[in-house]
Amino acid sequence: AIHNGAIELLVRDTANLVYVSLQDFGSNMWQFSHERGRVGRDAKLDWVISVMGSNMTKAFQTVELDGQGSWARMSGLFFGSRRQHFDLDTQQNHNAADTVSDLLYKGALKNRARSVWQGMIKALPDSQRIDGFQANRNLLLEKTARADSIPGLEIEADDVRCTHASTIGQIDEQEVFYLMARGIPRQVAVQMVVEGFFAPVMARIPFDGVRQRIASQIVERVG
Repeated sequence: AIHNGAIELLVRDTANLVYVSLQDFGSNMWQFSHERGRVGRDAKLDWVISVMGSNMTKAFQTVELDGQGSWARMSGLFFGSRRQHFDLDTQQNHNAADTVSDLLYKGALKNRARSVWQGMIKALPDSQRIDGFQANRNLLLEKTARADSIPGLEIEADDVRCTHASTIGQIDEQEVFYLMARGIPRQVAVQMVVEGFFAPVMARIPFDGVRQRIASQIVERVG
């Protein structure tokens, strides 16, 4: 089966929108999606996505900061297993001055799952005094899993603060040993490490029900 979807979020001047998208398709699904948010003057968009399902996902997520003083936060998490393939492309376009964007994507992979994240922060020539940040953190639970992370900046203004960060690493066996030394079984110890890894993203989700649902999915996948 295939899902080919599009989402457009229009946040007008001084408006405030919190949008959460949870993807948990079956393993027979191929997903292609384009999602775009436009944020007006002094408006705010708090955008959360979770990618857990599908055989293969190719997703584009773009935020357009169109008005002076606009603000956007993009929070994403994914957990791949078996031979799942997640290809995630994010764009933070600062089209006006005094705008702020903050992106944090975290993912865990096991078995032969693979992820590719590519992000870009773009500032136009007149987009002065902007603050753009993006970070992608990846945790590999098995050596057969693979993650590729490609952050990027395209800055055409001269008075900006734009930074990015990217990490890929195996699970820390010392942390697992520390927990096991206190009588915790290995499977539970690994689960606790993974939950701690995702905690910074989970803290950005404003709805208890959503946090609990995602947390239960993470526990199920670790097992």
